[in-house]
Amino acid sequence: MTDSVADYLTRIRNAVSAKHKVVDIPASNLKKEMTKILFEKGYILNYKFEDNIVQGNIKIALKYHPQTKISAISKLIRVSKPGLRKYANSTTLPRVINGLGIAIISTSKGVMTDKEARTEKVGGEVLCYIY
Repeated sequence: MTDSVADYLTRIRNAVSAKHKVVDIPASNLKKEMTKILFEKGYILNYKFEDNIVQGNIKIALKYHPQTKISAISKLIRVSKPGLRKYANSTTLPRVINGLGIAIISTSKGVMTDKEARTEKVGGEVLCYIY
């Protein structure tokens, strides 16, 4: 697999479109940090890291509205791809839907959202947009 972040986003996108409650994803440190951000920002219900096998797994419980069954995640868009990396400095960081969504940025200080990177005054690779 060449693009593990795209695989991560695609697994979540497919599980949301199929109305699954839980999705299993092979783990990596970057995916674990992205999962923590999704949980902190309220896009997923819960997560669990299973490290009982060599690579490990991430179990993500997806979040839906109780009555309408609409997912908390409406779009997951991969921005920086292996063939064309997208970087932004602290002044040109993207605002997703004028601040309603989040952009996940991989910086020298770790993986964080665009708002956190703006306050820390760091730039980095724009991994994806989530709203």
